[in-house]
Amino acid sequence: MIAARLYGPRDMRIEEMPEPPPPGPGEVQLRVTSVGICGSDLHQWAIGQIGNASAAGPVVLGHEFAGVVTAVGPGVEGLTIGQRVAADPAIPCWRCEMCRMGHPNLCRRLHFCGLWPDDGALRERLNHPADACFPLPEALSDDEGAMLEPLGIGIHAMDLAKLRVAHSVAVLGCGGIGLLLIRLARLAGARPIFATDRVPHRLAAARRYGADEVFNVTEVDPVAAVLRATGGRGVDVALEAAWADETVEQAAEMARMGGRVVLVGIPAEDALHMRASTARRKGLTIVFSRRMKHTYPRAIALAQAGDVDLRGLVTHRFPLARAADAFRLAETYADGALRVVVEVSRS
Repeated sequence: MIAARLYGPRDMRIEEMPEPPPPGPGEVQLRVTSVGICGSDLHQWAIGQIGNASAAGPVVLGHEFAGVVTAVGPGVEGLTIGQRVAADPAIPCWRCEMCRMGHPNLCRRLHFCGLWPDDGALRERLNHPADACFPLPEALSDDEGAMLEPLGIGIHAMDLAKLRVAHSVAVLGCGGIGLLLIRLARLAGARPIFATDRVPHRLAAARRYGADEVFNVTEVDPVAAVLRATGGRGVDVALEAAWADETVEQAAEMARMGGRVVLVGIPAEDALHMRASTARRKGLTIVFSRRMKHTYPRAIALAQAGDVDLRGLVTHRFPLARAADAFRLAETYADGALRVVVEVSRS
């Protein structure tokens, strides 16, 4: 079968790889249909690592994906051949302390699609745990199925934000995750919602997803702008989703006294930068968001009801043979790109 394998920074090759074996107990085999390109994928594409995790050899990227069940392993119930599904790319052990406490996103033995040594979804077929596959309603397309993963990330971050009706919110970074955070904050009753970014078309999308005011960080000081808009008070909750070094400190500076900062993004440099005096004197609650847990059913319900526009996130589509072109476009945000999808096959 054909796969797109990353050999090093910006060195992605289309090549043959072995077919997966028949699915084992509790597994299904999927024909991959749609794969989204995430910011963390772009870290691997550009510098060959995410935080302190680097690949020791070639790896197939792709963790936002949907597929069609083509084979069912022993003991699998509730999934049938031909069924379209969205997949959670995280595979916890379900036996460690964190898993048993209900936090599989913090599993100490977590396997993750597209993170060395585990190949991801930029290939024609793969085996995956059945309990990490969620049937897609007919109303949702394969692309929307792939976008359920970033929506799940957003839902988990919102759980950590503990928003209340009429809380003020700042979202730093208007990529796919940031746009979904804006929409979820609007659904939760947040007022007002501020958004910051440096790319004009992403700021325009932020308005469409529910931001009341947007600030281009190349034109204004975003901290001063948010403080001015809130009469110097700051926001109740700041959600950092920009993957930029300076945005963590900006989020802390934007938050009000006693406010809450949720860090969702992954910085290129494996370090956190903020003024300790700001966080301490304000008495901030700073929360790190690690993936998601138990969010897919809620994500599917929101998308199926039309409360969150997943279709509008996807602006560009490429075939698997042009996966490298898809990554180059996603990296530069050119041509109005929001989420770029690789269409591996059609359901």
